[in-house]
Amino acid sequence: MLIDWFTVGAQIVNFLILVWLLKHFLYNPILDAIDAREKRIAAELADSDTKKAQAEKERTDFVDKNNAFDQQRSALLGKAADEAKVERERLIDQAKKDAESLRANQADALRGDQVRLGSEITLLAEREVFAIARKTLADLATVSLEERVGEVFTRRLRELDPKAKELLGAALKKSSQPALVRSAFDLPPDQRAAIQNALNETFSAVVRIKFEDSQDAICGIELTANGQKVAWSIASYLTELSKKVSDLVDTQSPPAGTAVPKPEPAKSPAPEPAALVEAK
Repeated sequence: MLIDWFTVGAQIVNFLILVWLLKHFLYNPILDAIDAREKRIAAELADSDTKKAQAEKERTDFVDKNNAFDQQRSALLGKAADEAKVERERLIDQAKKDAESLRANQADALRGDQVRLGSEITLLAEREVFAIARKTLADLATVSLEERVGEVFTRRLRELDPKAKELLGAALKKSSQPALVRSAFDLPPDQRAAIQNALNETFSAVVRIKFEDSQDAICGIELTANGQKVAWSIASYLTELSKKVSDLVDTQSPPAGTAVPKPEPAKSPAPEPAALVEAK
């Protein structure tokens, strides 16, 4: 078989021309389109990764902020709870202090009422004893209570113990003012003279005295000079008796919750009223 080299050459040229044409008009545009598509896909993937990273960052920031908010909320709630606890304890302490202050005030008021009531009862008892003694002496001895009190007082002046006599004598000598004799009643002239004589005899000198009426000296007489006082009164006797009764009640008061035994009647005699010598 004979080969037509012209035909073969023409076919080769045609093939080369076809390849060039395909490469120039078909392959290059297709490759460019493929490259462009790959670049677009790569850009989209890169943008997607960026957005994913941004979303992840935003999610992380949200989680961190949420955790920080939870911690801050917990801290605020703990602080508020602590402050509420402190305020509650303060209010409780204040309420306790107010209650204790109120109880103390009530106790003071009660003690004040008891003291006032005791003073009123003592004063009433003194006046009643004064009136009963006055009437009794007037009925039995035909002598007034004032006269009897004056006699007892002058006798007490003459019977002063050495120490009381020394103190009163020094006070009379140092005083530039007359000694003051106070009584609950107006002393008659003979009793004033008896007291003056008793003082002169006791201290071997002329003692200047001044007489004065005083409602405080219930059923009694007192002499004061430069801070020293000699007194005799039923009031002092009642005060001493009241103190002894109070001490006896406090001593024999049983503790709370124990049975109170029935007291036996006392048979001790009542003490005699005594003269008082004291410093003001």
